[in-house]
Amino acid sequence: MSAFDDIAATSTSRMTIVTTRVGNEMDGCLVGFSTQCSIDPVRQLVCLSVKNRTYELAQRASDLVVHPLHDGPHDFAVARLFGEHTARDVDKFAGCSWTEGPGGAPVLVGLDWFAGPVVGRFDVGDHVAHVIDVTMGSAPRAREPWLMLQDVLGLDAGNPP
Repeated sequence: MSAFDDIAATSTSRMTIVTTRVGNEMDGCLVGFSTQCSIDPVRQLVCLSVKNRTYELAQRASDLVVHPLHDGPHDFAVARLFGEHTARDVDKFAGCSWTEGPGGAPVLVGLDWFAGPVVGRFDVGDHVAHVIDVTMGSAPRAREPWLMLQDVLGLDAGNPP
């Protein structure tokens, strides 16, 4: 194992779900690579796997919604729904409550969220980084503990690794 592998194995990445919509198509996925990348303007970098259907939609989408997940049974169940299934096989939105958000993208009920238009896309390997200009959101649960990468390592990925 390399030094980087040793460090990455102890990662404390906060888990999120990213949702989007293009026309009548919508999707969302569990994401472990996401971070704020600018203070003024407020921008978030979200990396989506090129194997994921959400990535395919995000390439054409005007807006993305990011839902930071908290530690607890509700958010873990949503993480399992969006992490273990692909929209190629399952309508994930039939398994949860949502409302329409920016650009028509789904906002998952009961989760904190922020959203905005995509202002840049960059190939970063097996993921594509999407930079979001954060323009709106709601975070009534922001002080609760976060769902972290280590908490979801046992999930079976809906897309092949």
